[in-house]
Amino acid sequence: MERLNRFRGFCFSSFCDNIRTYLVTLFLLLFGVSVQAQKTVTGYVTDSISGEPVSYASVYVKSTGTGTRSDDDGRFVLKRPSVSTEIVISAIGYVEKTVKLTSGSSTTLQIQMRPADYQLKEVVVRPKKERYKRKGNPAVDFVKNVMAANEKNDPRQHDYYSYERYEKVTFALNDFKNNKIAGKKYDFLSAYIDSSDISRKPVLNISEREKLETIYFRKSPHTEKTIILGKKHSGMDEVISPQGMEAMMNETFKDVDLFKNNISLFTNKFVSPLSSIGPSFYKYYLADTVVLEGDSCAILSFAPANSESFGFVGQMWVTLDSTWFVKRARLLLSTNINLNFVEDMEIDQSYTRAPDGTRLVQRDFLTTDFKLKSNSKSGIHARRLVTFKDQGFDPPEDMSIFSIPEKEKLADGAESRKEDFWKERRHEPLQGKENLVARMMTQLRSYPAFYYTEKVIGALVAGYIPTRKEKNLIDLGPMNTTISGNSLEGARFRVGGMTTANLNPHWFGKAYLAYGTKDKKLKYLAEVEYSFLRKKEHQNEFPIHSLKASYNYDIDQLGQHYLYTNKDNVFLSVKRKRDSRVTYLRDARLEYTREFYSGFSYKAILRYRTQYATPNFVPFLKMSEIEGEYTPVKDYSMGELEVRLRYAPNEKYYQSKSYRYPVSLDMPVFTLSHIVAHKGVMGSDYSYNCTEFGFQKRFWFSAFGYTDVILRAGRVWDKVPFPLLLIPNANLSYTIQPESFTQMNAMEFLNDQYVSWDVTYYANGWIFNRIPFLKKLQWREVGTFRGWYGDLSKKNIPTAENGLFVFPEGSYVMGKMPYMEAGVGIENIFKFLRLDYVWRLTYRDHPHINKHGVRFSMRFTF
Repeated sequence: MERLNRFRGFCFSSFCDNIRTYLVTLFLLLFGVSVQAQKTVTGYVTDSISGEPVSYASVYVKSTGTGTRSDDDGRFVLKRPSVSTEIVISAIGYVEKTVKLTSGSSTTLQIQMRPADYQLKEVVVRPKKERYKRKGNPAVDFVKNVMAANEKNDPRQHDYYSYERYEKVTFALNDFKNNKIAGKKYDFLSAYIDSSDISRKPVLNISEREKLETIYFRKSPHTEKTIILGKKHSGMDEVISPQGMEAMMNETFKDVDLFKNNISLFTNKFVSPLSSIGPSFYKYYLADTVVLEGDSCAILSFAPANSESFGFVGQMWVTLDSTWFVKRARLLLSTNINLNFVEDMEIDQSYTRAPDGTRLVQRDFLTTDFKLKSNSKSGIHARRLVTFKDQGFDPPEDMSIFSIPEKEKLADGAESRKEDFWKERRHEPLQGKENLVARMMTQLRSYPAFYYTEKVIGALVAGYIPTRKEKNLIDLGPMNTTISGNSLEGARFRVGGMTTANLNPHWFGKAYLAYGTKDKKLKYLAEVEYSFLRKKEHQNEFPIHSLKASYNYDIDQLGQHYLYTNKDNVFLSVKRKRDSRVTYLRDARLEYTREFYSGFSYKAILRYRTQYATPNFVPFLKMSEIEGEYTPVKDYSMGELEVRLRYAPNEKYYQSKSYRYPVSLDMPVFTLSHIVAHKGVMGSDYSYNCTEFGFQKRFWFSAFGYTDVILRAGRVWDKVPFPLLLIPNANLSYTIQPESFTQMNAMEFLNDQYVSWDVTYYANGWIFNRIPFLKKLQWREVGTFRGWYGDLSKKNIPTAENGLFVFPEGSYVMGKMPYMEAGVGIENIFKFLRLDYVWRLTYRDHPHINKHGVRFSMRFTF
């Protein structure tokens, strides 16, 4: 049965999986970027008195700023130039040390650090890993006082709060050398090479984004609105959906709120050093006292007790007065953190006090180095600068700002601001060659090799092939459905496409033709949609307000709902079971859809459909009064009206050309649908009422991972043939798909009422990170538990009197026990592979079933 606006996307073809490698892959394919030869030096940092290892020591090359940190055992590996240089080693509670290295120096160093006693209010704290104690530790008492002061310093404790926010995001190829680029025709890139503001190494900016906005907050009733005054972007991500790319960027690089329990970053949750569980998760040290902007401050240092956990290493500068005010914070990642593709990261935040003592963030600067492989010579350097100004607590002059429907609204002309606007309104001037990406991309695209490589990768990511170079009118695809196969059709070939907003921003068309070599039948779809709102690229852009008419003739695989991908996805052609529950379906429908900025949406569907029996697969047979005799039925028809309601507040997703892929499941999603049909009305052969309800949400457990929960319930209220009953979704492939049962056969159970659950727990390496050998592999644990508890009323059990179709062989009525299956798995194998071993827990006596088995999925995640 169809679902409203369910997030779809098969893990093999999902854009969210490909976007993280897109920018690096494109440049490496074209240029084969190389770097200068370097030497590697390894070392072991120890306490000069006790000889014990010093964890999290900072080790960097003095001349370049390139560095690393020691691990739990005090060991480090550092790349340094082949010429003579100096490296600097520092650690919390130790005197900084500088070591000179010549070209002939040993590549293995033994670094002994001399402890330094720092005194704060007559309490001496000397951080030593194995002697760390929480009870009686003045640093723990100190951080608890900081936590207690959080709320009274929070600017959102005021009735109103407004401010101007400027954001600049830059992606660059790190350590870029132009002297060995493939082909002299790319020599012009030398004019665009910049230098990193951290390591001072050469970088090539490949994507730039700027945004200026004003935020208005009201405490009661709680409302927050954003007016975007200016927005622009240029670079290699221009071939990707701007709306979708922006959603991905906003979720990957969220504003860091140090004062919340969890910090969202790289689509994960990190435990804040000021979290309520901080004292049991972190080790805290009082390192020194300094004067910062006229205030005496204590430097509070912290590091996670387990270096593989999702936490930070860093320092906070806290005023030594009764306010416990945080003036500055610096956050870094542990060297051993179980996080993919992020080689290094640093966050530097600074705060100021309003006259009433309220905490106001002034500047938030994040830098990150991404690499596909930890030993790779090339990668992406990302910089994100956010600054704030004009912060105040007065109500806005125009209070109607809180009544606009959008959470974010574009001001007139916001996306077409001239450079004069940006020069005047930027909070900080651009540095180096940050504003030259658009010009560089114009030059690059003038070369066929780059142009067509960019287009091919863009097509692979989007799943569609454009038919024109500029202002494309028609997209061909989706490409993953071009060839597939099933038991009824044999080999299936499909060609299709859809129009874009360049042809008409209100009228859209979609169509496909498919042909099976075994059944030798032509299948097809013809669809036309009118959007009441003007679209920029395609019809599915949020918000949707449209009227759509379609006519479709194709196969219908009963008991396989394909909630998250196309039914003819090539990757699902390999099955663990023969998909023999297949019929033909002719469907004509009219749909009206309306979405609102609040997250509420509804859809009304008027359809007429005819289901055709397949004698060798799913025959429609009525019982005769003569035992053993049956009357075959060719087909049945239904004229139906369906209403679907959906509420998903603050939903975050990537918008592709056809589907919406979730980038965050933190907020709940509620769905409610009802289908009604009356016998004899619109050609219906049966009266039919069906109601379904759904709930979906992700629950975070801070350092202990998260759980995705999906709950469904439904009921059919009338006497109907088995194709109209509620059938659990059986997954006949070897892949892992949510809301499907991996060990169930298609149409194994027939119900007219049910409740179901799908619970998946992701531990994020919470167990493996504590096992010496396994923690090096950076594997992560997964546990699943799925179930379906259903029943079938007596009125829907076929008899000669009620004229219902006989159940196919292998279909059963569920007893008092629910169907259940459970699995344990490992994800992040080779950074992309997940393997689950799943057991069928109930109804194990049914013939021709799988009682257990291995299932897999592939995706790239942080």
